[in-house]
Amino acid sequence: MSVLLVISGVCAVLAGLVHVYIFFLESVAWTSPRVRRVFGIASESEAQATRTLAFNQGFYNLFLAIGAILGVVLVLAGNGATGWTLVVFSTASMLGAAVVLAGTGRRYLNSAFVQGSLPLITLLFAFIGSTFTAS
Repeated sequence: MSVLLVISGVCAVLAGLVHVYIFFLESVAWTSPRVRRVFGIASESEAQATRTLAFNQGFYNLFLAIGAILGVVLVLAGNGATGWTLVVFSTASMLGAAVVLAGTGRRYLNSAFVQGSLPLITLLFAFIGSTFTAS
C-alpha cells in the first residue's frame, strides 16, 4: 500500500475518533454545562427540550465513525475494495455534514472545520493514492 493510502487510512481513523467524541457529547453528555457551552445551548431547559434530537444525531455520528474505522480494518485485513468503499462513503458523508453545518451560519464555521478537515484529507489522499497506484 502506498504512503498516500496509509495517510488516508490514518486520517480516516482519526476522523472516526472525532465523530465518536461528537457522539459522546451529543448522546451522553448533552445536558452538562460544558457541553451546553460548546453547542451554545443557553439553559438547562433548552438542553432538555433538545435532548432527544441530540441523542439521535449523536448516533448518526457514531455510525459514520464505525464505518470509517471498520473500512480501515477491512483494508488491513486484505479486503481493499469493500474497505475503501466504506472509508470513502463514511468520510464523504462526514464531509458533506460539515459543509451543511458551515452553511448554517458563521458561528458554526469552527465546528464545521473540526468535523470536516480529517474527512477531506482522507478523501484527497485516497484519491491521489489510488490514482498513483492505478498508473
